[in-house]
Amino acid sequence: MAFGSSCNGTESPTPSDPEEKAENPAGEPTTSRTAVFAGGCFWCTEAVFQSLDGVSEVISGYAGGKEATAVYDLVSSGATEHAESVRITYDPAKVNYDRLLEIFFVSHDPTTLNRQGPDSGRQYRSTIFYADPAQKAAAAAFIEKLDAEGNFDAPIVTTLEPLEGFYEAEEYHQDFADKNPNHPYIRANAVPKVEKVKKMRK
Repeated sequence: MAFGSSCNGTESPTPSDPEEKAENPAGEPTTSRTAVFAGGCFWCTEAVFQSLDGVSEVISGYAGGKEATAVYDLVSSGATEHAESVRITYDPAKVNYDRLLEIFFVSHDPTTLNRQGPDSGRQYRSTIFYADPAQKAAAAAFIEKLDAEGNFDAPIVTTLEPLEGFYEAEEYHQDFADKNPNHPYIRANAVPKVEKVKKMRK
């Protein structure tokens, strides 16, 4: 990270499955769905999706590389295949995958290769990690639509990569923006993104 300070830590991450079971208030099991996106610093991406109705959990972590290298000190060096990512657990009855894609593209710049704001390196690439063919097709169609509509001044460089594993980041990264609202990096980078998404809902 830039801006004078950044995340760092050495705790071991844990792998997670792309789908989870949740329970509704009545105690009856219901299927929740997950989406994994990488759009720069996971502090920012996490904060954006935590603000959405229908999202029950957002976990910061690493995707795209091996479990053995899913450690912040290694990922932040840019020497791994990982991208800082978030796993979003959501209720498809309240928010669908296309809506998550819309928020994803609005809340970061998908035209900058391996860079978001002050952060540069492949670990900050714009990527959609798809869990199945349906997610891949939906993401590809959404990107095609954005390009056709000319929503951005430059070509979209967001990559589509198969989700082969998601590894939770160190504990102190979780809910970072919520726990550190006055952190300089959060105020300069995460807060404007969250406010932008909030305006979309008005």
